[in-house]
Amino acid sequence: MNKIIRWGKWALVGMTTVLLVACGGSEEKETASVEQKVDTIHWKMVTTWPKNAPGMGTGAETLAQNIKEMSNGRLDIKVYAAGELVPALEVFDAVSRGTAQMGHGTAYYWKGKIPAAQFFSTVPFGFNAQEFNAWVGEGGGLALWEEIYAPFNLIPMVAGNAGVQMGGWFNKEINSLADFQGLKIRMPGLGGEVLEKVGASSINLPASEVFTALQTGTIDATEWVGPYNDLAFGLYKAAKYYYYPGWHEPGSAVEAIFNKDAFEALPKDLKAIVRSAVQQANLAMLNEFTARNNAALQTLVNEHNVILKPFPEDLLIALKKASSETLEALAANDPQSQKVYDSFKSFLGPVSEWHDVSERAYINARALE
Repeated sequence: MNKIIRWGKWALVGMTTVLLVACGGSEEKETASVEQKVDTIHWKMVTTWPKNAPGMGTGAETLAQNIKEMSNGRLDIKVYAAGELVPALEVFDAVSRGTAQMGHGTAYYWKGKIPAAQFFSTVPFGFNAQEFNAWVGEGGGLALWEEIYAPFNLIPMVAGNAGVQMGGWFNKEINSLADFQGLKIRMPGLGGEVLEKVGASSINLPASEVFTALQTGTIDATEWVGPYNDLAFGLYKAAKYYYYPGWHEPGSAVEAIFNKDAFEALPKDLKAIVRSAVQQANLAMLNEFTARNNAALQTLVNEHNVILKPFPEDLLIALKKASSETLEALAANDPQSQKVYDSFKSFLGPVSEWHDVSERAYINARALE
């Protein structure tokens, strides 16, 4: 009898263990089944940048990777460099019609479709990166940007900024305004229009064509971004004179654009993840350029014998005057541009006054011996 009782106890323990294991296995299978049921949304991102271009191209790749990680793989974005799926200057149309759900570029490339878009890339003698972010985030700029992109079924967001750029690469020395006249210069956006007013010719080329055009003499000069990018592109091999400041691009914003139908179809949490990742990308890109530009500049000057020079004052004065004329003409000929320009001016005045007694005053003080 005792043997039977003892056997019964062990049998009960064994059955309980089997049940617990079975239940545990069932829970694991159920969890695995739930994970397998999560649908992955696949997007395409087309960019205006050459593959792995420092800052811009790599920034697009990092943004896609961050969205994938933050969404636990629910939103997977394949990045296409310029020319891999569509040419660089066709990114806007590709996202608008839904060929790709997302684009990565800069707004002045679309000036032929939306003249006012140029204000959301950079304006000669206009906002720096800090001021642009403040205008878009706090000064009504974003609402205007969304308004002018809405007819194209697009949603724009700020996805990066290169900060104040360099003035560009020249194959001859510039000592006065007269030396600038007659030059063929690669410069897109409003800066290119300003060039025309001071006697130079503006040519808009995608990044992939810039080096060859400069090396072969198709153009006499080019702007690109700044030392970090320009060193990687090898532009020092095609021209030796490197000028500053970047009057034409004092705060060059990078945009992420989304096909509105695709974005609105996302669940609420994925929309929030995308917006958060884009905001982080905006900060990260400016950090990257700020951290790496000077080291690259020193390499250009000390190892590649680049001649670093400031633009002559008479040229800068002429360019600033021409810039004001260009902006006024743009606004006068396009009601949409007038609306954006009014907002731009109303924010630039006060923020400039504040920076006179904050950023500018501090930088001047820091330079004192």
